[in-house]
Amino acid sequence: MTIMLLLGQILVSQGDGVIKLQEPEFTNTSLEECIQGRRSIRNFKDKALDLDQISLLLWAAQGETDKEQGFRSAPSAGATYPLEIYLCSQDGVFHYLPKGHGIKRTDTTDVRGKIAIAALNQKFIGAAGCVIVITAVFERTTWRYGERGIMYVHIEAGHVAQNIHLQAVALDLGSVPIGAFHVDKVADILKLEDEIPLYIIPVGYRKD
Repeated sequence: MTIMLLLGQILVSQGDGVIKLQEPEFTNTSLEECIQGRRSIRNFKDKALDLDQISLLLWAAQGETDKEQGFRSAPSAGATYPLEIYLCSQDGVFHYLPKGHGIKRTDTTDVRGKIAIAALNQKFIGAAGCVIVITAVFERTTWRYGERGIMYVHIEAGHVAQNIHLQAVALDLGSVPIGAFHVDKVADILKLEDEIPLYIIPVGYRKD
């Protein structure tokens, strides 16, 4: 086991380096309120998110909603699940593992500023409490659906992103969709091999 400091809390990772997140504690905010309140927020306070918030955001993105069958929070063509989720914070880069609802640190470096530069110098990205990056392994879907699977993967990224944005509203946080970025640079920052970055979502406390 490994002792790790994350967001000011001392955590113990399993032998494989995976930190199990606590089960999501749902808010009482209605879906209609979340849809009504969603806005693109680009001014963030310099304040880290807590583990409860991170747990809910990651669950909303790709968490298992049926553990027996492995179904997740966002629909996926043929349940092929081509997407991967990375959370970047002051404590480094974390890969979300839907099965078991855990995270595994892949980098101890705070890369939010680098991602901001790779996203055409949109500096507010680096100020967000966390930056979520959605990546894809297209072959997981295209082997079954051929070229049409490419479209399915992009559609799925939209499903996941909307879940994240609405969950952010439920947590009284701000978020903004980012599509303008250098794909190769973000891939290098996250040290990706077979995955392609599709979507960047900064999430944090709104600055008044």
